[in-house]
Amino acid sequence: MIVVTGATGGLGGATVEHLLKRIPADRIGVSVRDAAKAQHFADRGVRVRQGSYEDPAALRDSFAGAEQVLLVSGNDPAADMVSLHRNAIEAAVAAGVRRVLYTSQQGAVPGNPYRPSDVHIATEAILGDSGADWTALRNGAYGPLDQVLGPWQRTGVIAQPEDGLVPYTDRADIAEATAVILAGDRSFDGPVTLTAPNAVTFDDLAKTASALTGRTVRRVLLDDEQWVADQTTTGVPEQMARLLLTWYQAARAGYFAEADPLLAELLGREPRTTADRLAAHIAA
Repeated sequence: MIVVTGATGGLGGATVEHLLKRIPADRIGVSVRDAAKAQHFADRGVRVRQGSYEDPAALRDSFAGAEQVLLVSGNDPAADMVSLHRNAIEAAVAAGVRRVLYTSQQGAVPGNPYRPSDVHIATEAILGDSGADWTALRNGAYGPLDQVLGPWQRTGVIAQPEDGLVPYTDRADIAEATAVILAGDRSFDGPVTLTAPNAVTFDDLAKTASALTGRTVRRVLLDDEQWVADQTTTGVPEQMARLLLTWYQAARAGYFAEADPLLAELLGREPRTTADRLAAHIAA
């Protein structure tokens, strides 16, 4: 039995879909806040149980009988995510789970200015002390590219703070690789990094976008404070804007610069590149 948390979310749900292609449905379970939202999995034979990181007793029930559990990390900046992740890890251990897999982040190392890194570092430390076998999937940045690039198709400009090399990774590829790890015979102990094969900068992406569209897309460098001010004028709370700014600061400091070949190895093919993703977005 493999249990996936957060299965009504993007990454968790896609991972379950890939698991269903590899193992029988009765070997898959999901732990979700709202079981009704996972009915489409129940209809296909997946075990659906209610569980949330705030409710350790419910988690122990949803993890019962599982050999492996995938903990999809929470992302609520207002919550004490380390304590919530601790609840989930302790519930998994109490339920007798042999291996806990956790969706961490590339560059989850001390000194990284990107604030969510602290949550991942602390959670990995809890896993290390848990007594269970564990794997931390240090995933490359897999959000939609437009979240990072801004409205470049409308403006013809990528206007963002100073960045650095980042192997922007397709979420669908990460979900598939996660399913390969969960369903496979090969064990991965401790942290592993899953990224696209090449790291790029905004300058690189502007050139790619220009080539794909046939018009010039410029890279415009914004001062950090100007960027924060621009974000607040669009309705982003300043505290959130400053948190997001730490991602650019981490990128320019090189914390995300190293691409890793493991994702391609797990997929048995080349992962989607930023050019592939931009082309698909343009076509859509």
